[in-house]
Amino acid sequence: MTNILNSYIKGRWFQAETGFKDILSAIDSTVVAKISSAGIHFGEVIDYAKKVGGANLRKMTFHQRADVLKKIALHLDANKEKLYTLAFQTGATKRDSWPDIDGGIITLFAYSSRARKELPDKTFVVEGPSERLSKNQTFSGQHILTSREGVAVHINAFNFPCWGLLEKLAPAFLAGIPVITKPATATAYVAEALMKLIVESGALPDGALQFICGDTGDLLDRLDGQDIVSFTGSAHTAELLQQNPSIARNAIRFIAERDSLNAAILGSDANKDSPEFANFIKEVTREMTAKAGQKCTAIRRIIVPQAYLDDVTSALKQSLSKYIPGNPASKESSMGLLVSKKQRNDVIQAIRQLQSEAEIVYGSLENIDDKSAALSPVLLSCSEPLKATVIHHVEAFGPVATLMPYKTTEEAIELVKKGEGSLVASIYTYDDRFANALTFGIAPYHGRLYFIDRDSKDEATGHGSPLPALVHGGPGRAGGGEEMAGIRGIFHYMQRTALQASPKRLTKLLGEWSYGGDQTVTEEHPFRRDFDGLEIGDTIRTKERTITLDDIEHFANFTGDTFYAHMDEEAAAANPFFPGRVAHGYLLLSFAAGLFVDPLPGPLLANYGIDNLRFLKPVSPGDAIHVRLTVKEKRAARNPEYGEVRWDAEIFNQNEETVARYNLLTMSSRQPAL
Repeated sequence: MTNILNSYIKGRWFQAETGFKDILSAIDSTVVAKISSAGIHFGEVIDYAKKVGGANLRKMTFHQRADVLKKIALHLDANKEKLYTLAFQTGATKRDSWPDIDGGIITLFAYSSRARKELPDKTFVVEGPSERLSKNQTFSGQHILTSREGVAVHINAFNFPCWGLLEKLAPAFLAGIPVITKPATATAYVAEALMKLIVESGALPDGALQFICGDTGDLLDRLDGQDIVSFTGSAHTAELLQQNPSIARNAIRFIAERDSLNAAILGSDANKDSPEFANFIKEVTREMTAKAGQKCTAIRRIIVPQAYLDDVTSALKQSLSKYIPGNPASKESSMGLLVSKKQRNDVIQAIRQLQSEAEIVYGSLENIDDKSAALSPVLLSCSEPLKATVIHHVEAFGPVATLMPYKTTEEAIELVKKGEGSLVASIYTYDDRFANALTFGIAPYHGRLYFIDRDSKDEATGHGSPLPALVHGGPGRAGGGEEMAGIRGIFHYMQRTALQASPKRLTKLLGEWSYGGDQTVTEEHPFRRDFDGLEIGDTIRTKERTITLDDIEHFANFTGDTFYAHMDEEAAAANPFFPGRVAHGYLLLSFAAGLFVDPLPGPLLANYGIDNLRFLKPVSPGDAIHVRLTVKEKRAARNPEYGEVRWDAEIFNQNEETVARYNLLTMSSRQPAL
């Protein structure tokens, strides 16, 4: 019985009754599933996302959203074999599917962990320090990030039905934005199985994620200025979407990750006996054959020194000969299939175009298996790539790449730039000058540069492996998008707003002490209060301590820091920054701690760091310092027994001039929950 794919909308599964399209197997072209979105009212889908999903998500803190992602990831990890089995029909071997399935799950775990560590247990983010906007510190500015009240529409590509959905979902979900996701038709049955597992986890808030199997109808026409669209696919489709009147009229944020003629560049120092040459051949082969070359990050242009062209060609032909496409379910298959016979026909057509400027040096377009979507690797070579145009503009989205020789470093840079923007380029060299020249010659055209040499090869993650912590995207032809990128990826979905108010108002609005805000000096030392007993603005002001020359010399001899500014009056006075001998900055920090520390055991458990330390004015022998310490921010830790307290510390001299400022980070105990 043919599988009819369902959509998940308005908190329930929906099955169309008409308008079905067949989805064919890559293995034997039989019908795997039928797909249709006929009967879905997209206005209702958007309303449900905003009124139910958005409202639910905005009630949750970043930590609560992170916990949901972790629960979903755990459930997916326990049931992922179902996805691997289905993925065989897409032409992907188990090795091909690992970055898609396990890679997607790992991305959820990574974002969950990162959000817990780097974001507050709040619904908004205070971004950066406050800006003083007035002389007497009665008017300040502060940037904040809040959840937009729209929906994120995610349109995914066929080659990564799991990772594509999850890597887009994670940052949007953490940002508090409900998602409407649409998988590519060719592999929608894998994406639907993934969605069923997500729903089955029971962790998903109502309305937070809806799933459209089939066409999107008038969905994009109904979007407004609070919404965001993220698309992965061809440049042609991206252009059509961006021209949607609603997207243009409402200045809707549009992220595109599209065609990319990624390059691998072999350095002129990397001859056939070098480790860099061996890794170059290995990586190019892997990128041509993994997922049968159906990766947006796959290497399409192989740029090598003219002198090494024959060596590279010979080595690649030998390496590629080990990869013969076969049934992806078989452990014996060295390479998978294209997703469909239609996709194979598109690849062959693209190869025909490339042949106008390049010749096939390995592989063949003859004797193609008519039953499956198999295509063996095809390696082309262009003798005059600087004069060519087609090889720098036509992407054969399969196991296909073109060799391009260069004579000088400048030529190599020019060849790479002819791709007009790419997701990634990899450079294989041990020569510093070549690496530097390539970096600053091609960085403006790339989202990521990947260097492989003898030092990094054993732990390098791979040319074609986007990572949650780094940008996945690229300028120009690649679409101009920046997906993932760690916390930055979350912030893309949020609204940045500048607040201008008195420090007192900012402190009350944000729950974070702003410089110039109210301070509450109490008789009880704040270190005697536990995490829950501390209030934002609680302050201690210390007595003074005079810095003597004996203090400075003792500190210098005790620590070994005998820098001349502390020990030689004449040399120190000649320094434009010092009036003569001055106290060590770290002596000031040590003495400051001695002034504000509470020595007895208590709720303050540990000092675990200092942020944003600046020494602003030198302290001379005879100067007296004192400290103002204020509770700036409180963050609950994952462990319920303690929490992080961030203190704003300021050291003054006897003239009330600031000599140092920093944030002190401590851990304070919490009362057990009842």
